[in-house]
Amino acid sequence: MDLLADSREEPVGDLGPDVEPSRAARVRVLLAAALGPLVTGYAAVATVLTLVTLTAGRTVFSGTGVLLAAGPGWLAAHQVRLDVGGHPLGVLPLLPTLGALALAARTASGAAVRLGCRSPREALPVFVTITGAHALFGLVIAFCAQGSPVTANPLTAFVVPGLLAAAASAAGIVRCCGVPDVVADRLDLLALRGLRAGALGLAVLVTCGAVVFTVATALSWRTVADMYEPAFGSSFGMFLLSVLYLPNAMTAVLSFVTGPGFSIGDLNVGMFGYRGGAVPGIPLLGGLPEHHAAWWPALLALPAATGLLVGWSLRKADADPAQRIRAVAVAGAVVALGCVLLGSLSGGRLGDGPFDPVSVPVGVASVVAFCWIVIPGSFVAFFAGEHEPPAPPEALEDNQAFEDADEVDVDEAAEAVAELEQSEEDEEPSEEEPDEDAEFEAEADAELGLEDRVEDVPEDDAAVTGGTETCGDVEADGTDR
Repeated sequence: MDLLADSREEPVGDLGPDVEPSRAARVRVLLAAALGPLVTGYAAVATVLTLVTLTAGRTVFSGTGVLLAAGPGWLAAHQVRLDVGGHPLGVLPLLPTLGALALAARTASGAAVRLGCRSPREALPVFVTITGAHALFGLVIAFCAQGSPVTANPLTAFVVPGLLAAAASAAGIVRCCGVPDVVADRLDLLALRGLRAGALGLAVLVTCGAVVFTVATALSWRTVADMYEPAFGSSFGMFLLSVLYLPNAMTAVLSFVTGPGFSIGDLNVGMFGYRGGAVPGIPLLGGLPEHHAAWWPALLALPAATGLLVGWSLRKADADPAQRIRAVAVAGAVVALGCVLLGSLSGGRLGDGPFDPVSVPVGVASVVAFCWIVIPGSFVAFFAGEHEPPAPPEALEDNQAFEDADEVDVDEAAEAVAELEQSEEDEEPSEEEPDEDAEFEAEADAELGLEDRVEDVPEDDAAVTGGTETCGDVEADGTDR
C-alpha cells in the first residue's frame, strides 16, 4: 500500500513554484488545453441549434443533424466564410467570436499557471498546442462538410481559426506570465499612457454607438414589434439572431456616429447623406431611419467629446506640451486600429440578393476616428496641461548638475550657502600677501633717496626729537642755499 501511495503523482494544480511537473502531467495539461475550447465551443453551438430546432414549428429534431450542423456553426463563430447552397455568407456574428476568444485566452492562461510557466518562452508549448488544435479542427470540419449544403474553404478554415486562437492564447499567456509589467518597464512612459488612453477612447466610442443604437431601437419599438411573428419558435429564432449580431450593429452605428456611415446593399446611411434601399426584416434593423434628418450632424459632438476626454486624460502626462501631443497621437492610432478590426469583422457578403454586401468603410472610418481623437485631444492636452518655462542660459549648468543628482536636500544646500557667505565676510587678507600700496610707497622713497633716512629714524622719544632737529638743520641748510 505504501508503494502504491508513493507511486501516485501529485496533482498539477498543487505543485509548488519550484517544482517541475512530470512529463505525464504536462501531457495531460496540454491535451486539456487543446481539446477544452474545441469541445466547449462545439457544445455551445450545438446547444443553440438544439434550442432553435426544438422551438421552431414544423421541424423534426434530429440529434445527428444538429451535431453535423454544429460544425459549420463553429466555423461561423470563428469568422470563416460559408457557402450556403452556393451563396456566400460572410456577415458572421461577432458575439460568438468574442466568446470563443475569451474561452481560448482563459484556457491558455490556466494551462500556463498549472505548468508553472514564468515567461512566454516556457509557455510556448501551450501557445502552439491551442493554435494548432484550432487550425486542425477547422480543417477537419471543412473537409467533412464537403458535399453538404453548407461548405467552407479548407484553407480559410485552417488559417482563420488558427489566427484567432493564436491572438487569444497569446493574450492569456502574456497576462499570467507578468509580461505587461516587463513591457511597461521597457516601453516609453508616454507611449504606454497613449495606449491606455487609446483603449479608453475606443471603449467610449463603442459605448456611444451602443447608446445611439439603443435609443434608435427604442424610438422605433412599434416597428420592431411588428417584425416578430406570432409563433414562439420563429420569434425566438429572430430574437436570438438579433442578439448574436448585436456587436455588428453597434460597430455600424459607431461608423455612423463618427461620420462615414454604413451600407446594406443599396441602402447607404451616412451622417451627411442617405440613399434608401431594402433591408432584411429582422428586429435588429428595426431602428434604421427611412430618410435623412437635419439634426444628425449634432451627433458629431459624441466623437468630439471622446477626443476631449482622451486629451484631458493625458494633460498631466508630461511637462512638455509637444510630448503630450505625441501621447495623444498614439491614442489616436490605437482607436484607428480598433476601428479597422471591428469594421473588417462586422461586414461581408450576404448572399447574392439585394442585401449584398454589408460593409463599413474601414479606411475612411479609421482616418476619421483618428482625427476625432487627435485634433480635440491635442488641443486639450496642450492648453490644459502645465507649461514649463524655458531655463535662462546662465542656469543651464546648474540645471544639468541637479539633473545628474538623484536627490537634493534643500536644508543642507541652504546651510552650505550660509556657511560660504559667512566665511567670505570673516576672511581677512593674509600677512604673507604683499600690500600693493606699501610696495608703491617703497618705490617712491627709493627714487627720492629717503629710504635710508627713514630706516635710521629711532622709535623712542629722544630719537624723534633728534630727528626733528636734524630735519631743522637740513631745512636751514637748504635755506642758506
